[in-house]
Amino acid sequence: MNILPEHQDIAHFIQAFRLEMHRFPELSNQEFATTARIKAVLAQHQIRILDLPLSTGLVAELGDALSPHLVVLRADIDALPIEEQSGVEYASQHPGVMHACGHDFHASAALGAAILLKQIEHRLPGRVRVLFQAAEETGQGAPALIATGALDQARVIFGLHNDPSLPVGVIGSKAGALTAGVDRFDIKIAATGSHAARPHEGNDPIIILGQVIGAVQTLLSRNVPSDHNAVVSITQVHSGTTWNVIPDQAWLEGTVRTFNPQTRQLIERRLRQLLQGIGEAFDAKITLNWQPGPPSVVNDVQWVEFALAQGPAAGFTSRILEASPIGEDFAFYQQQIPGAFIMVGSGGPFALHHPAFRVDDRALFPAADYLHLLAVNALERLQ
Repeated sequence: MNILPEHQDIAHFIQAFRLEMHRFPELSNQEFATTARIKAVLAQHQIRILDLPLSTGLVAELGDALSPHLVVLRADIDALPIEEQSGVEYASQHPGVMHACGHDFHASAALGAAILLKQIEHRLPGRVRVLFQAAEETGQGAPALIATGALDQARVIFGLHNDPSLPVGVIGSKAGALTAGVDRFDIKIAATGSHAARPHEGNDPIIILGQVIGAVQTLLSRNVPSDHNAVVSITQVHSGTTWNVIPDQAWLEGTVRTFNPQTRQLIERRLRQLLQGIGEAFDAKITLNWQPGPPSVVNDVQWVEFALAQGPAAGFTSRILEASPIGEDFAFYQQQIPGAFIMVGSGGPFALHHPAFRVDDRALFPAADYLHLLAVNALERLQ
């Protein structure tokens, strides 16, 4: 993707920033050094930073501070607890922590957009806020930022995420639900242990565990209509300590991914009913801990069409995508104001959250340019 000569310096700067950020990743709500680096660059370019009660992350603003027209761009900045195996020269220097989801790419693109917007700040027909959000991976960052008033007076919000399944030079999205609502559950079974030779003296939680696993598989097949996409996965199972003792407890954990609120509520309700019935049938105490995460990213029809239409001006080809079962706390912003979330091709070959994940930096400056054009043209549209 071609970069104009007058933009070469910015392109090199944000690429160097991304590599530095990749070398020194920080987990959710621990992004202190990352926040300081971003703040230093914003100060270097005389971009004002809002005084908000945030321990990590920050919000920059450009344009006329008194304008009623406000567009918001969002990027995330946290990393994952993954040991990097990418083999790149700029690999993580923090053991067990890695930018395996490309938040270094997102933050650097947003930083580039802010620098580009600063160059034309005197011509902006309104205000642009750039959110450098902490703690996306825990689903807690967006609600915390909303609570500070970061969206006050905002008319529309845009976010982007790299997508290694798309080639460099392609952006994509869709109207309506783009990502899944994400919930986590864990189930504890409290029964009665015994000697393995005398199982009749106990109440085997492993047998009960098997019944629970089988019942969970019916949540979709016997409750959710076939045209309503959903996923239920059990990802951990634990019980027992040795070969000749029947334990007194068992535990399992998993996740539910849904694309509409009704299905989300139905699955939780039916799971509670199933567990209550199994507990009564086997005379055991079964406890469900349901941990709701972010809802589905639901793109505004008009704004996602607008966002995709801006792609060619930044050198991108636009596509309509299928919904994805990944989770994204950008959804919380869309519960407050309309917005669009866009996927940007990062070239693969490894999936998000893979220890060998990496992005193709050829997409970086075009992503920054795209965000800056989105903001400018959205302000024009709001006039």
